Amino acid sequence: MLQNYLIIALRNLKKFRFTSFINIFGLTTGLTCCLLILTYLLYESSFDRYNKEAKNVYRVERTFLNPENGALSLELGAVSPPFAPLLQSDFKDIKKITRFLPASTTPMKWEDKIFNEKKLFFADENLFDVFDVTLLKGNPAKALTDPFTVILSEETARKYFGDGDPLNKVVRFNNQFDCKVSGIYKAFPPNAHLHPDLLLSFNTLRDPAVYGEENLRTNWGNNAFYTYVLLPDGYNHKTLEAQFPAFIDRHMPNDRGRFKQSEGTFLTLRPLTDIHLYSHKDDEMEENGDIKRIYTFSAIALFILLIACINYMNLSTARSVLRAKEIGVRKVVGARKWELIGQFLTESIVVCWVATLLALLLTWISLPWLNQLSGQTLSLSTLLNWKIIGLLMLIPFITGILAGIYPSLFLSSFQPIRVLKGVLKIGGGNISFRKVLVVAQFAISIILIISTAIVFQQLHFMQQKSLGFNKDRLLTIRYNGALNNTYESFRTSLLADASVREVGRSSRIPSGRLLDAMDSQIDRGDSLAPSKADIKFINADEHFLSTYGVHMVEGRGFRGEQGTDTASFLINEEAVKALGLKSNREAIGKPFRYGGRPGTLVGVFNSFHFESMHQRILPLVVQEAKPPFGYANISIKVAGNIPAAISHIEKTWKQFAPEVPFDYTFLDDRFARLYESEQRQGAIFSLFSCIAIFIACLGLFGLSAFTITQRMKEIGIRKVLGASTRQIVQLLSKDFLLLVLIAAVIAFPVAWYTMNSWLQEFAYRIPISAWVFAAAAIIAALVALVTIGIQAVKAALTNPVQNLRTE
Repeated sequence: MLQNYLIIALRNLKKFRFTSFINIFGLTTGLTCCLLILTYLLYESSFDRYNKEAKNVYRVERTFLNPENGALSLELGAVSPPFAPLLQSDFKDIKKITRFLPASTTPMKWEDKIFNEKKLFFADENLFDVFDVTLLKGNPAKALTDPFTVILSEETARKYFGDGDPLNKVVRFNNQFDCKVSGIYKAFPPNAHLHPDLLLSFNTLRDPAVYGEENLRTNWGNNAFYTYVLLPDGYNHKTLEAQFPAFIDRHMPNDRGRFKQSEGTFLTLRPLTDIHLYSHKDDEMEENGDIKRIYTFSAIALFILLIACINYMNLSTARSVLRAKEIGVRKVVGARKWELIGQFLTESIVVCWVATLLALLLTWISLPWLNQLSGQTLSLSTLLNWKIIGLLMLIPFITGILAGIYPSLFLSSFQPIRVLKGVLKIGGGNISFRKVLVVAQFAISIILIISTAIVFQQLHFMQQKSLGFNKDRLLTIRYNGALNNTYESFRTSLLADASVREVGRSSRIPSGRLLDAMDSQIDRGDSLAPSKADIKFINADEHFLSTYGVHMVEGRGFRGEQGTDTASFLINEEAVKALGLKSNREAIGKPFRYGGRPGTLVGVFNSFHFESMHQRILPLVVQEAKPPFGYANISIKVAGNIPAAISHIEKTWKQFAPEVPFDYTFLDDRFARLYESEQRQGAIFSLFSCIAIFIACLGLFGLSAFTITQRMKEIGIRKVLGASTRQIVQLLSKDFLLLVLIAAVIAFPVAWYTMNSWLQEFAYRIPISAWVFAAAAIIAALVALVTIGIQAVKAALTNPVQNLRTE
């Protein structure tokens, strides 16, 4: 029986070539989208699962609140250094603890080779007990035990030493101290949430010249230490979390007055395997994925597959008249309903098997493109495990049943007597259902068109909106201690060339995150009173604001030689509001204390976008640091010929910091990278929207072709009675255009709700315009009109004599 089903299915595929092509093409495209998204989903959800203890490893995270009002201030994926040893001593259930401390861009030297290392971390000796790090050379028990030892990734070792043996070689760290190479490790896999190139022994930090034992024990403010705990199998980490408030109050010095420390900060544990998709802290090691993006792309892929399945249902039921006599004869000779259902489902499954095999081929071909678009390293091997292969084997059956169940039930319900007498009439019920399916197709397509348009509108808005300063022609360099004693001479040399307009230095630069904050006090009449405001700060010299074109709206900037105006503070307009001051003028001359440093508010500058458009403009205080401490970046405003300016800056840099490689970035490039995720999302939306509309139109083309064929005699009679070509086209098109209009009415509220929710992720966003919805409906209608019009015009131009010859 099954063999008979297959033979008939293949005959029908050959017999109805045009319909078969539309069905196979649509299903292949839909399944390809699903397989690509499945590959992406499996890759994204595999992060850090390569570690044998992955299910038992948790990252310790810290959140800051304003104790006055409970408002969220800061969410960090790292904690301060005293926490790790205290957690280990207080909670015996913790089996192991390990830490990473990322170093800023650091020059490393071996012989005459110098490289700026951007992925250098200090790592605990317990690293190998918590994470699966494959040490290719060296002893895991000792590789990170001794201070001033370093282990390198294979690629980094090759960069420094070529094919030579790197063990026990000595490299120079930041031109300050020597480190011995104690091991070579296999690079962390792509699906890890961090990718260090060099791992320096954590015990190196105990040296007072580097960080110091005292700082490791008492510095509660430096929340830069990524701390991971290993818990026993089956241990409920919430049990441990519940004890953290008492732990914080027991160990942290209470400097919050009437508030407990646990009312201003708390610790949580995040499963290692959740970091990539669910963690979006203010200080992630690398850019993480987003589970919402996974849901969105999965929904789009399923929508496209659904559109393809709808095509199959529509075309199968539309051509039912052509198979009516076949069904009648089968029933007369004894075929039962379930056998007919089996026949039609077999045909559907055969089509889906062909589509699945073609989809696997297209997936393999398309993966390099998707990798380029998504910035990932996806591979078809992701699908090659027994669980996924089992799912792939089920896909043709699931899709075939989904696409074929309604046509099977409908076709098998024909009454043989009516069929064989030639009086079969396709009832209104199935026509109405086909219309519902067409409406669903175009509703999905319109939703995707609207979503794509709004994504690109928001991207354009973020890229064009004024930041409150001029980001063009701004070049940034990491500050290095080699300039501590010669910075003013370095700056003077830079400004000696007309291509350099201004030079300033600061602890942070725009496009980064504002993570630093301290308590503040403001004059309230006769004394300083604590402020409830959460005010971030940066250290900057007297040239920083002018370098960025930020202007003072009240008062003055820093003045005098660098480091001599440390009792003065500058604040932005948002800070004026946060401090409860009535005007910018009222702020000038106010006694102010920030982080224990007393001083006076001397100037108010315009609020500008320091961070991306995802974040609102925060209250900000700018203070001078006492050289050489407190600065991490140099900002240079250039003019004229940019290559000539870069050449001059590089030459000057090499003159004053010959042991540090010259490395720079342009600020506008840094801001552009902030929105790469949205740009990729917009590109994928555009592609999927085009695919969805194309498949919907392909189905509409087939359906309209069949419908018009059924009405050829009616068209002939109308032409004989004097109907024009335009009237015939209008007659044949209006029903389908009405369906597109109904689809638009359904799609509009769904698209508005979806995109309004997405826009809430941005502190600064566009209003959703009505014209986007109108444009989407018009585009869908025009595409449908062209699709149907081709068939309608062809029918209208046919000689009516040919259509009426048989009557």
